[in-house]
Amino acid sequence: MDWNDLRVFLAIVRTGSLGAAAKQLGVSHPTVGRRLHVLEQHSGQVFFRRTGQGLVLTDSGEKILGLAEEMERSALSIERHLAGDSDQPEGLLRISSADWFACYVLAPVLDEMSRRYPLIVPEVIPGHRLFDLTRRDADIAFRIVPFTEPDIVQRRLTTLSYGLYVAAHSPFSPSEEGEGLGLILMNTAQAHYPDVLWLQQMFPRARTVFTSSSRTVQAQMCARGLGVAVLPRVLGDQLTALRWVDVGSEPPGRDIWMGYHHDMKQMDRLRALADLAGEMIGT
Repeated sequence: MDWNDLRVFLAIVRTGSLGAAAKQLGVSHPTVGRRLHVLEQHSGQVFFRRTGQGLVLTDSGEKILGLAEEMERSALSIERHLAGDSDQPEGLLRISSADWFACYVLAPVLDEMSRRYPLIVPEVIPGHRLFDLTRRDADIAFRIVPFTEPDIVQRRLTTLSYGLYVAAHSPFSPSEEGEGLGLILMNTAQAHYPDVLWLQQMFPRARTVFTSSSRTVQAQMCARGLGVAVLPRVLGDQLTALRWVDVGSEPPGRDIWMGYHHDMKQMDRLRALADLAGEMIGT
């Protein structure tokens, strides 16, 4: 059985459609349909049925799902080991981090890495999605929560301070409980973040005027005078359009964690970045 056909099978399972599977794999829609047809014809089984919610597994499909996932784990393990055996620090290095972290914390590290190792090509994948390092969605990740996946080598690099910011041109004289004040917050999915809770407790009568999962977007809206925002100091202090304000207490800081799969620890280009990050960011 061809592993490439099983990759298509798993992509359809995870996305629910041929089109979405094609996008995930970086191939055409007809290619996905053709490989699925070959797989089903070779086995004499039908693995999917169409529903209003997309393609779902038949009983036959359920029976091979576990075997396909086991084959995927083996193939990825081989890929990770081969990548880790490279003698030269060169090639693509996929890095997952929040956009603001890439811009204001990682940028000097990546610049220095490019100077020392010009054959390494960093590919930054910005966003809040927690990429699966086991499947090599990314080679190395930086995030504000520890890694819980098995076989991940992780290190707490540092703790970043956060502060309260307003537009540089805006006055700041809120009432004791913040009545009439506009709050710029994280999206609902991040409403549990400590800095969000701190800001809401600091100004309980203030009104939420804008939300975004991007700290960079929050900073821009704050700079336009829409409201106040809690931002990492390393971001807010670098923007002349913002002004840090002292309200007698500080928002909670956040730990920064770096992690990668243990099979990748011998990859020269990954070690180059991990060592530099530890040297330039670590405390």
